[in-house]
Amino acid sequence: MTDITKEKLITDARLVIADAEELLRATAGQAGEKIAEIRAKATDRIATMKTKLADAEVALVEKAKQVGHATDDYVNDHPWRSVGVAAGIGFIVGLLIGRR
Repeated sequence: MTDITKEKLITDARLVIADAEELLRATAGQAGEKIAEIRAKATDRIATMKTKLADAEVALVEKAKQVGHATDDYVNDHPWRSVGVAAGIGFIVGLLIGRR
């Protein structure tokens, strides 16, 4: 799974949690044993999801830091190769933009 997809998943999960919490607040005035049971289950599941979401976000940030450090180490170990790759990518992007 790409980092962009993971970030989108985290954002979407936060929206679902917010919507679920809003739904629970909206149904707070509803009476009945079954409603109370469903609200309790939903509250527990939302709390669990928030914890898992926080863990996923920490893992994503840690992975991004590792990738950043690896890139930094590579560029420091191979500066001219990195300059060549950057120049090549810049050249290709320039060609693509110039074709428009």
